[in-house]
Amino acid sequence: MSENHPHVLIFPYPAQGHMLPLLDFTHQLVNNGVAITILVTPKNLPILDPLLSRNPSIKNLVLPFPSHPSIPAGVENVKDLPANGFRSMMYNLGKLRDPILEWFRNHPSPPSAIISDMFLGFTHEIATQLGIRRYVFSTSGALALSVVYSLWREMPKRKDPNDENENFHFPNIPNSPKFPFWQLSPIYRSYVEGDPSSEFIRECYLANIASHGIVFNTFMELENVYLDHLMKDLGHNRVWSVGPVLPPGEDDVSGQSNRGGSSSVLASEILAWLDKCEDHSVVYVCFGSQAVLTNKQMEELAIALDKSGVKFILSAKRATKGHASNDYGVIPSWFEEKVAGRGLIVRDWSPQVLILKHQAIGAFLTHCGWNSTLESLIAGVPMLTWPMGADQFANANLLVDEHEVAIRACEGAQTVPNSDELAKLLAEAVQGNNVEERRLRASELRKVAINGIKEGGNSFKDLAAFVKKLREEATKIETKFLGN
Repeated sequence: MSENHPHVLIFPYPAQGHMLPLLDFTHQLVNNGVAITILVTPKNLPILDPLLSRNPSIKNLVLPFPSHPSIPAGVENVKDLPANGFRSMMYNLGKLRDPILEWFRNHPSPPSAIISDMFLGFTHEIATQLGIRRYVFSTSGALALSVVYSLWREMPKRKDPNDENENFHFPNIPNSPKFPFWQLSPIYRSYVEGDPSSEFIRECYLANIASHGIVFNTFMELENVYLDHLMKDLGHNRVWSVGPVLPPGEDDVSGQSNRGGSSSVLASEILAWLDKCEDHSVVYVCFGSQAVLTNKQMEELAIALDKSGVKFILSAKRATKGHASNDYGVIPSWFEEKVAGRGLIVRDWSPQVLILKHQAIGAFLTHCGWNSTLESLIAGVPMLTWPMGADQFANANLLVDEHEVAIRACEGAQTVPNSDELAKLLAEAVQGNNVEERRLRASELRKVAINGIKEGGNSFKDLAAFVKKLREEATKIETKFLGN
């Protein structure tokens, strides 16, 4: 550790949508002279390969994955669990507290800061014990995090415990967002007072609020009012927006194609198929690395894609170990043959960044996960929203109501869309009356986002300010250490 090279422990949460942006941010830190150790469990080590091959100076700390009764043996990443696996994983990773402390205490030059995912709030306590700073890396936007912080602080309850549609208002947050109970964070909704797992999770969120600062994968022009709100709410200005954090070598087809796992179709084949399509004529359909559609949802979506007449790429995740495989993820047997030539079906991982950047893509039917949202914006692609859980309802509101770069298609993880209505929306998304306006707004946001990460832009400046902060902290700790 020295003034020029602070040493930081990076601890990503093992879910694709959480690991990849933090690893991309880690690449930026290395480029800015920060020494890095990344903490993972054994089965997540291969996800680091692209980063480690680019940055051989990065060290890794591999700790054994603790066992948990509701996590099948051999599973160490949430992508292999159904949506409710997040709670078990959060609680389970808390068992790494003592091994982490022991590693720090035995390290000849231990890190001077911890940067860990928003789902790893317990690391704040580790940092406090060690006398160093912990920074939250938020893979959600500032609006979504404002709502989540408000929930865990205030702990509002339903007046009628059976009313899923009861509205929850957040008058202290800009634009006074409101959501029916069923759209609130599922981790919050499943809180049970006194239950050890629930109380641990609540403590994690309160620890996030108490942590020294937050780094957001967002950009000022997208969420200015919410970033300002959080600074007021937290009582300090240690809030940095450094996004959109782009993958290194984003134009490298081989590098991007297997970034999050294997795919049933080669990236080069997908791009060759898109090359034959007219500009802005294709709808890309993908619901992220976590959501698996029920068979009924899949059937209505297939009928809608067929009826719409549009060209499309459908990226469909198969059922995981925790899903009843007969009920989830099955594409109707008639579908592929019926849409041959007009549609391309990709199973498992999709090289989404490459797809969205292709000029043939005209719209994106998305679950509004934060990474998908940013990837669509940086590509200038308007969206159709189908939020399913977590922060996705807040993200959809931001895109539809505030920035007008999206239209609502469906809502809810179990909601089955009406195929006629969805077919109409899909067709309108690439050739409707207001397409040009939405495309223009998306294109303007794209410009702003790209300028923000260039030298002199807001995100560029925030990254520089954050690295400066890490250097100052490291110097303080070193001085204190030498003084002893």
